[in-house]
Amino acid sequence: VLMETLGALGAQCRWAACNIYSTLNEVAAALAESGFPVFAWKGESEDDFWWCIDRCVNVEGWQPNMILDDGGDLTHWIYKKYPNMFKKIKGIVEESVTGVHRLYQLSKAGKLCVPAMNVNDSVTKQKFDNLYCCRESILDGLKRTTDMMFGGKQVVVCGYGEVGKGCCAALKAMGSIVYVTEIDPICALQACMDGFRLVKLNEVIRQVDIVITCTGNKNVVTREHLDRMKNSCIVCNMGHSNTEIDVASLRTPELTWERVRSQVDHVIWPDGKRIVLLAEGRLLNLSCSTVPTFVLSITATTQASRALALIELYNAPEGRYKQDVYLLPKKMDEYVASLHLPTFDAHLTELTDEQAKYLGLNKNGPFKPNYYR
Repeated sequence: VLMETLGALGAQCRWAACNIYSTLNEVAAALAESGFPVFAWKGESEDDFWWCIDRCVNVEGWQPNMILDDGGDLTHWIYKKYPNMFKKIKGIVEESVTGVHRLYQLSKAGKLCVPAMNVNDSVTKQKFDNLYCCRESILDGLKRTTDMMFGGKQVVVCGYGEVGKGCCAALKAMGSIVYVTEIDPICALQACMDGFRLVKLNEVIRQVDIVITCTGNKNVVTREHLDRMKNSCIVCNMGHSNTEIDVASLRTPELTWERVRSQVDHVIWPDGKRIVLLAEGRLLNLSCSTVPTFVLSITATTQASRALALIELYNAPEGRYKQDVYLLPKKMDEYVASLHLPTFDAHLTELTDEQAKYLGLNKNGPFKPNYYR
């Protein structure tokens, strides 16, 4: 939908995947048949992944002027291989925690060459894609890959941001006993107030049946944790990339890998203990489940709004936007939400002139400050 929308608006788009398992081959084929250059397929190798990104940007006679990224790999590749391209690139749109973090790192180091739009911290992205979508897709992904029942299972969820909140809520509703690990005292207190026990991973790693990472960080689950897990513990990632779980440490001669079904590996220790690793530590909901179309509509609309914002950046007078990371204007965020209210036959209350004056707001919004999440 996003590609077709951008094409209808007049953009010339080239597409590569943000994850080696996330591509739906039938969708990629349909887009290619429609005339979009597509460099992606489900089940790419690591080399394939970077080859596809390179082919996406490195073509004679073609120069991108905007980047839409998810995870920061495309932006990283252009910085690394084709930095001169940034002379004509007007802006970047990024929609993931990891990618936004990488943009802020570039900005802090003074290396960000163009304005960038932080999609991830928009309310519509945080609540619908991260919270509500993950609340459903975590169960879908686990069911499709393991056929397990959730009642009574002990689960530890690493991270209590919006993704972690969605995962915890879903598993608790299914009768699981849920523990949470968290570095942020505010998120930690939220977990406690929501009825979850806050622990360190080492305290529960021997007893839990499922380990889920939702942090956007690296080495959250280390080889030491993996060695201490109980037999048949299920390990999966809902954060980003494949670095949250130290999967590389499992590629050693003493451990045996057994592929039992698509996206499901048993990693077997010399004593016979095994863990169940899903999607090789990559994103479970992109690799092993589907995303509700309603959520996709909201996030795609949000992304399209970012693209329109970048058109504004492209046409803006020189000097209006600096080489920095910008949040989506709240007015645009509210517009995306309003487009989806008719689905629920929902009717917004309108402020009177007197009420708007009392609150110091425009009757048509925005209704929240830009930092509201």
